[in-house]
Formats: sequence, C-alpha cells, structure tokens
Amino acid sequence: MMTVRKGGRHLYRDAHSETQATPFADCCRFARRHLLCLVLLRVVARPELARGASASAATAPIEQFYVALSAVMKAGKTTPFRQRYDSLAPVIDQTFDLEQILENSVGPRWAALPSDQQSALKEAFRRYTIAVYVANFDSFSGQRFEVHPASTAVGEEQIVQTRIVPASGESHRLDYVMRQVGGTWKVVDVLADGSISRVAVQRSEMRSPLANGGVPALLDRLQRKTADMSGGQLR
Repeated sequence: MMTVRKGGRHLYRDAHSETQATPFADCCRFARRHLLCLVLLRVVARPELARGASASAATAPIEQFYVALSAVMKAGKTTPFRQRYDSLAPVIDQTFDLEQILENSVGPRWAALPSDQQSALKEAFRRYTIAVYVANFDSFSGQRFEVHPASTAVGEEQIVQTRIVPASGESHRLDYVMRQVGGTWKVVDVLADGSISRVAVQRSEMRSPLANGGVPALLDRLQRKTADMSGGQLR
C-alpha cells in the first residue's frame, strides 16, 4: 500500500488527512516517519535500467508496474479518473499481494474477523490502494526510476532495490519485498530508505479506527478517502 512535487500535494496526507501539503523537501523528511509518502513518490517516471542489465523474475514485476504508472502519469488529469483507475487496477493486482498486505497491516486480529468483514475490507483496501496511485501519479516531469538488475534473497523472499532519481536533487532508495504467490513474485511490503516498512506504518494508521469503531470504522475511513481522491466516482 509515497511524495509529490507538482502542485505541492502530499500523497500520504491526501490519503490519510485533510492537512495542507508541504514542499518536496519536507515531504521527503516526513517519509522517514511515514512510508506511504515515499512509496508513491510522484518523481517516478518510466523505468530505466542500467544499460545491458537483464531483469530477474523478481524485478520484472516492479519494472512493469512503473511502466504502467508512467502511462497513467502521462495521461494526466485530462483523462477521467475512472479511466485511469481501470487501466492501472490490473497492474496493481498483478504486482502486489494486496490481501497479504492488508492482513499483515491489520495484524493478529485479522484471523478473528468474520469472513464477511474480511471480504469487505479486502475490496475497500484494494479500491483505496489503486485510487491512491491514480490520484497522485497524475503528471510527468521527466524523472527516472532505477531498478537494480539483481534481487537479494532473504529467506524465501527477494528484495528488489530501486532508486528514485528526480530531474534534480537527491535520489531516494525504495526496496520491494517480494514473495512467490502461486508461482508469481508479488510485493508484500515496501521499505523506504531500505528499512521503513509500509506494512508497519499502515498497521499504525489502522490501529485507531479498529480500536475505536472496529471494522465498520476502518471501512468508513477507507471508503471516504477513496471517494475524496476520486471526486466521488469511487467509494
């Protein structure tokens, strides 16, 4: 389930609060505490690998994901939100194991939830995640995204190391934790600066609504944010 430059809008804050955005440098500092700021950095452009590098099975999904994001960015706001959403949705599904990410984000209480509540959360979280990318990847300004040609094995998982390089300024490291799901490598976590876990951040964000209102409160939060980002076209 990270920052923006054009228009000064801050991705994480768009997704989780109504506060005003900060400049690019402030957003990057904020990302050290909030992974989602960095995971959806709008500085991403069409992926460019080092010359002569061949993608591994684990890195290929990340490269394909950023090709799709680049297309959505270049389509921009002149293309209806729903159209961009529909074009990106299958790529999100192919790249991320959203069900596992949600389960890990909710934490131990997930196993005790009734199946109907689990199903409702899965759908709301999926729509929310896709909407976050569409709402924040809505312009292109000529940056590049570098993917290390070889992934690193950590137990049964593979770590795909990437670097986001803006047209000017400091680059940012962003690693993807990949796991095989049905024979396909999928993202199960994202690490900002190589260590800040997206799942851990989302678990922290979900704790309050779950504690205060249970699943209905978390569902309402996800659905309201999705509606806000899509201009009411989605919920």
